[in-house]
Amino acid sequence: MKRLALIFFFLCLISVSARAQNWPQFRGPLASGVAEGKSAPVKWDAEKSTNIKWKTPIPGLSHSSPIVWGNKVFITTAVSSLPKDETRFGLYGDVAPVKDDPKHTWRVYCLDKQTGKILWERTAYEGIPKVKRHPKSSHAASTPATDGKHIIALFGSEGLYCYDTKGKLLWKQDVGVLDAGWFYDPDYQWEHGSSPIIYKNLVILQADIQKNSFIAAYDLKTGKQVWKTAREEISSWGTPTVYEGKTRAELITNGTKAVRGYDPLTGKELWRLTPSSEITTPTPFVALDLIFVASGYRPMQPIYAIKPGASGDISLKEGKESSEFIAWSKTRGGPYMPTPIVYSELLYVCSNNGVLTAYNARTGERVYQQRLADRGGAFTASPIASDGKIYLSSEDGEIFVVKAGPKHELLSVNPIGEVLMATPAISDGILIVRGINHVFAVAESAATNGKEKK
Repeated sequence: MKRLALIFFFLCLISVSARAQNWPQFRGPLASGVAEGKSAPVKWDAEKSTNIKWKTPIPGLSHSSPIVWGNKVFITTAVSSLPKDETRFGLYGDVAPVKDDPKHTWRVYCLDKQTGKILWERTAYEGIPKVKRHPKSSHAASTPATDGKHIIALFGSEGLYCYDTKGKLLWKQDVGVLDAGWFYDPDYQWEHGSSPIIYKNLVILQADIQKNSFIAAYDLKTGKQVWKTAREEISSWGTPTVYEGKTRAELITNGTKAVRGYDPLTGKELWRLTPSSEITTPTPFVALDLIFVASGYRPMQPIYAIKPGASGDISLKEGKESSEFIAWSKTRGGPYMPTPIVYSELLYVCSNNGVLTAYNARTGERVYQQRLADRGGAFTASPIASDGKIYLSSEDGEIFVVKAGPKHELLSVNPIGEVLMATPAISDGILIVRGINHVFAVAESAATNGKEKK
């Protein structure tokens, strides 16, 4: 009887894990930013512990986003040996990196999704950072990725690491010095920001840096390099995305000199599209059988809705906004930092000063434009969506909840109480929010004792 009971219990655990809603990479499945299912919260207050399921302190400075698989949340951080990190937030244009970069410890954490308890933590690397960072950035800006068996953490020049879900290091790979920064002066280093993705048996990295940019794939089980393709690119910070169509897969990258599509299994370039912004940060994503790519560094602020299956140079002829492989495009209106989102047939674009613009995602027709906060503010995190709502995080520590649809309707403004730079995750109706000091779980009718988990 005991044996049968144990088997039944084990099968129940498998069933619960299988039903759990996963958020496996930056912006969730295929970088879509969308998770449907159990209703996500509308109102909460972290400072008053209203609808806060748990709150867990995490040391160090990191803008990487949380990912979720089953009942586990994974995050990364970089902990300075100094008592306080040099940081600045808000809207400003300074380009100088931090003055002093002491010894750091790069770590990976695993948290219980239901309680916030730290299940394990691992130190990946210790030492002096190999490149400096922008004061608004961190040395752990790349979001990890998982397939439920492997946890992939990229710490820029400090290497690529693969753990299993119990925290065992499976392999590590030196990917070289990833020196991304201001291309007019190599002394202005800003740190690497693009996140790894997993496609089939491959870990794919985009490394647009000051010299010798590349995109490469590594074997998921061993870490050995499978292919590497040079890119004629200057520094960028967007994460690549794979579109898997009926006839082929396309690996899409955002970049200053061109938006490009590759064969994800070989690294062969399939197509390219110009022009783009001088600094590219938003991540390509797929919706409505279209590939959306945008960027917002002035004066060129493109938005492209690209049809799959292209080949060669698909750049638009002067004065044209569409073509055989471009469903529609804009030369102005692309976002500088936040990746846009498509939800319920609308494309939502949030500018870094908090202006939200909605377009018909199929045609590009503008539906509305509205500033989120009367007092302004800075927005770096990307919007996500669930259950008819759009969630937009500001650096001021507030999350704006907007009703999806053709008419702008602000449902609530929810304080977290600390700077928000990372894009939240959604899993089973729980909003996982990464603040500058803590990770929060927000859920409807949650217990509100507000106790910090150790």
